[in-house]
Amino acid sequence: MALTRRTVLGALALVPLAGCAAQPAATTPAASATSAGTTAAAKTYKIGIVQIVTHPSLDAVRTNFVEELKKQGVTAEVDYKNPEGDQSTLNTIAQGFAADKKDLVLAIATPSALAVAQAISDKPILFAAVTDPVGAKLVASLDAPGKNVTGTSDMNPIDKQIALVKQLVPNAKTIGMVYSSAEQNSLVQLELAKTEGAKVGLTVVGAAITNSSEVQQGAQSLVGKIDAFFIGTDNTVVSGLEGLISVAQTAKLPIITADGDSVKRGAVASWAVDYGKMGVQTAQMAAKILAGAAQPATMPVGFQDDPVLTINTAAAAKIGLTIPDAVKAAADVTL
Repeated sequence: MALTRRTVLGALALVPLAGCAAQPAATTPAASATSAGTTAAAKTYKIGIVQIVTHPSLDAVRTNFVEELKKQGVTAEVDYKNPEGDQSTLNTIAQGFAADKKDLVLAIATPSALAVAQAISDKPILFAAVTDPVGAKLVASLDAPGKNVTGTSDMNPIDKQIALVKQLVPNAKTIGMVYSSAEQNSLVQLELAKTEGAKVGLTVVGAAITNSSEVQQGAQSLVGKIDAFFIGTDNTVVSGLEGLISVAQTAKLPIITADGDSVKRGAVASWAVDYGKMGVQTAQMAAKILAGAAQPATMPVGFQDDPVLTINTAAAAKIGLTIPDAVKAAADVTL
């Protein structure tokens, strides 16, 4: 049975995230256009965007957010900054947005959202790509956030991802998961993976890391103990994914991930949310807030219910794995 995201998120509570050198702000004027349902084009808004690291999925959230704002008729000066995972720089960015009195801030990924929420209490904040906003204490509940923060979650279909391991490796008994001990979203996914694994007879073992330079070492520590790797939406691990791919290919172990872009880089398969659509969804929420048609406190957290199955047949071939015809037929994207 598929995991109910609202039930799962409401039941879990976790710990804060870390992050790593800042990039200069990019000020982008969004084109003005009329849009049904909003009147936000009446002024030019100051919008801050902070993205924890450079990554194709998170980049897709940002670029689609900005493009959709234009389509919604919002005229904005967009101030984009990226601390590339550095927590101190991230805090400085958040404090700068507070001092600049941004009309709205988009915080992409859990560390960004936590930093901005701590710095700003009097302006609307939208998060995106946050796995567990309740556990992170960003919102009081998914239906009624309660304060100045709401947004969209990338809670991914871990039940489908774990089931995919069994489809690809029917005799698998143990899954290895390299994860950042500082990322609360990763801790959530580790526990969910253990729960889902137990339902299908799979044991999930973790290898904790603290920064991306440790990813390869963490992966190597699991070789000989596991039958496949599973990687969640972990910013730190994804930043060092090439090291994990190298280990997995040498050991002939498949990697199943929670984002499609990692499959393009060499993982075998993923069930994942569409981060581009998430950017669009978040921008539509922003337009309503700026137009005065909604308030973060009463705007429910948004989710996606149509995950995408991506497979990489070349990556499978490198480790001698034949992807079953049923999986090929179900794939939305084949690389």
